[in-house]
Amino acid sequence: MALKDILFRWIAFGLGCLYSTWVLFVLTVWLVKHPIAFFSRKKRDVMPSVLSDPGLGTHGYVHLEDVRIHYVAHGDETKPLMLFVHGFPEFWYSWRYQLREFKKDYRVVAIDMRGYGESDKPSGVDSYQLSKMVADLKQIIPALGYRSCVLVSHDWGGAIAWSFTALHPELVDKLIVMNCTSLDAFRSYIEKHLSQFKKSWYVFFFQLPFLPELALQVRDMKQLERLFTGRRCGLTSGKLSADDLEAYKYSFSRPGAATATLNYYRGMLRFPSTKKMPRISCPVLTIWGCKDAAIDIGVAATGDAFADNYTVKYIEEASHWVMIDTPSKVNELMKEFLE
Repeated sequence: MALKDILFRWIAFGLGCLYSTWVLFVLTVWLVKHPIAFFSRKKRDVMPSVLSDPGLGTHGYVHLEDVRIHYVAHGDETKPLMLFVHGFPEFWYSWRYQLREFKKDYRVVAIDMRGYGESDKPSGVDSYQLSKMVADLKQIIPALGYRSCVLVSHDWGGAIAWSFTALHPELVDKLIVMNCTSLDAFRSYIEKHLSQFKKSWYVFFFQLPFLPELALQVRDMKQLERLFTGRRCGLTSGKLSADDLEAYKYSFSRPGAATATLNYYRGMLRFPSTKKMPRISCPVLTIWGCKDAAIDIGVAATGDAFADNYTVKYIEEASHWVMIDTPSKVNELMKEFLE
């Protein structure tokens, strides 16, 4: 590990400790004001009915070298593969609008990434290095019976999709990314833009053990709920129903899921990639929800330095959760790009 990476890791941990004082203060206030609600948590042993909707597809598993990955698939198996990769703290269900729309022309498959939903959740931060998730995608495509795919991604899934496409170009026909860029581009951007450094405070906070898990789970996962419904970072369209929200809470409540999903952030700093990623030659489309509270809009343009055929489309009224916020516009942009 380079000296620069070691220093950044220690700085990140120090900032995480600093931010934890504010989080502890907030948690203490909650505990004093609502002592019973603070420890309340609904029992979620039964899958919400929205997740078994046959209109979204059928559930299945692929067994890889070291994990079992859950997926939902729909459409004719003789059609080209469109593979969906979600972000944090999501799971396959975030692609519900796209699964319905593109099942006519593709074999659509939305996975739960390792650590999420019904997929396996290996222990240890080292199980969530970027290289592990890239290896998962490399195995999933042939396991589904395909030689390549249209790869559609969001947030953390976008970062993984960038690396996967750069390292295995023969497996990706076209790449679609939503509100994310490559990790190399993001690191370069955050070093030059204080605004993004401030917005990324949670990345540093997530480096700490135990406390981030606690903060996301108390009060029946109130903070998780705010990520999707809060005034600052939630959906702008109000398209998230009570049943949808319950589905996200159900997924995040699976045993080991809280720590596994946070380990993506921990692994990013503890096991930084030392490879210089090749430029991507296949067509790349970035769709950007401009009301993203976590990532600067300027990040959207950074992909041009890493791809030969790069296009950005902005949706002014959409939040970070762009494919849920404005599904019709997202689907239309995808169709234009694919045609």
